[in-house]
Amino acid sequence: MQVDIRFKRFSKGDELRQVAKTEAVIYTRVSTKEQADNNASLDTQLKHCKKYAEEKGLDVVDFFGGTYESAKDDERTEFQKMLSFVKRKKSIGFVIVYSYDRFSRSGPSGAFISHELKKRGVKVVSVTQSIDHNDPSGNFMEGIYHLFSEFDNQLRRDKSMTGMIEKLKQGYWPFMPPTGYTNVNQGKTADLHTLIINDTGKLLKKAFEWKANDDLSLVEIAKRLSARGWNIPAKRLSRFFANPFYCGFIVSKLVPGEMIEGKHPPLVSKNTFLKVHQNLVKFTSGYKIEQEVEDLPMKQFLKCECCGTSMTGYLVKPRGLYYYKCNLKGCANNRSQKVLHLKFEDLLKGFTFDKALKPLFKKMLLHLLSERTEVKSEDKKALQVELAQLKQKLEGAEERFFTGEIDQAVYYKFREKFRENIRQIESELDDSQNQLSNIEKSAEKCLELALKLPSTWKNANFNSKQRIQNLVFPGGIFYDRKKDDYRTSRINLLFSTIPYLTKLVEAYKNGDFDILAKIPALVGPLGLEPRLF
Repeated sequence: MQVDIRFKRFSKGDELRQVAKTEAVIYTRVSTKEQADNNASLDTQLKHCKKYAEEKGLDVVDFFGGTYESAKDDERTEFQKMLSFVKRKKSIGFVIVYSYDRFSRSGPSGAFISHELKKRGVKVVSVTQSIDHNDPSGNFMEGIYHLFSEFDNQLRRDKSMTGMIEKLKQGYWPFMPPTGYTNVNQGKTADLHTLIINDTGKLLKKAFEWKANDDLSLVEIAKRLSARGWNIPAKRLSRFFANPFYCGFIVSKLVPGEMIEGKHPPLVSKNTFLKVHQNLVKFTSGYKIEQEVEDLPMKQFLKCECCGTSMTGYLVKPRGLYYYKCNLKGCANNRSQKVLHLKFEDLLKGFTFDKALKPLFKKMLLHLLSERTEVKSEDKKALQVELAQLKQKLEGAEERFFTGEIDQAVYYKFREKFRENIRQIESELDDSQNQLSNIEKSAEKCLELALKLPSTWKNANFNSKQRIQNLVFPGGIFYDRKKDDYRTSRINLLFSTIPYLTKLVEAYKNGDFDILAKIPALVGPLGLEPRLF
């Protein structure tokens, strides 16, 4: 007896006809760029998926994938676009894939995604692995397919890891080259790679030499690198200094406990690398260096005029006296803490003035800062233009990645570079805005502090002393043992104007009544950015 066609959709075995939704999307994928460039696998997948949809009477409304994406990568762009599309478009009933390992190789994760889609009325169907989604055994088989995909992926990974370990032991680097190196011959295996030292590597070599030969601080090294075009946070330098790759060794978690002579060209010699770490460790030569001692607030702030090394402090227990000393081995620059503190108080006296002059000083200081602000507004405009250009470049990189013009590794590399530069410029613009809004308040506080600067520093606690020191002298001060005196490198603009203003007042007292006309001329000679409170 012929069954009424209206009851046909209730039959088992062909789940595609048991739902009203007939719209579908096709997702194709390969795992490597080589496969994507070849395109044979992608064409084959797409051909069979289209044929499957035609045979089942499905209307394909969109296509996703068509490129290489690792099945275990959380940032699978096309895969995420496909999921977003089918969740948003309620009429989609099916996701067609060539096989379940094209959908996912993550085992339980792939099965979970498929299960979540099924709750939304969307079924993942495989061209080459037919199952009945309305039968518990069919759902069980889909889970088995996902698990076997993960198992197969694990086997591939183990095989790949074995190969990488072997190459590491032979001295080849199978990963992305570290900062400072470029791979000019990206072969399929690590032994075909050719690493060369790039321009960043040449600057990094200078950083190693500055630390090894001159024992400069990380902050000073970062400033020198920035002046040469490489903006890098000072804290990140320690990571480079700790990487033995730069002196010719290979170390990896895949070969724990092993130091392997690499085939790559070393950036610095092994002696230079070890010398850097000797300076970082700071050999104490028998002295006990105090880290947090109320009597030694100028440690690290005070620098040796002879070698530029930051000075630390120690206690001579038999005499109960503290001393500051240069930590460079062989440098005999040390001096009594009591003497250096008195000299520092004398230095601070140069930034004090008569309280009766405060209203006049404030007017003159604000006039000077207003002149400086006009100069800074030009810098701000330049930063805004540069920020817009960087954002445009970032958008361009994203577009080229989505269209397949550049691969994932190149995209991630430039994306992080653009993002870091954007963050830095936005931070500078924020600082600029904060400075403009706080100029008058800062001038008031600066003058109030300057009135009693030496005594305020002398009577302050450890942390307050350090804040005052760094506020007035952002770059620290240098002590010359031969001259037994200090030299300042940088002075906060707000404080550095006080000696100049004092001279102008003296000129006013001597009959020069046009002192305000002379103030703009100070902007050039001073030239330092105000560090606000």
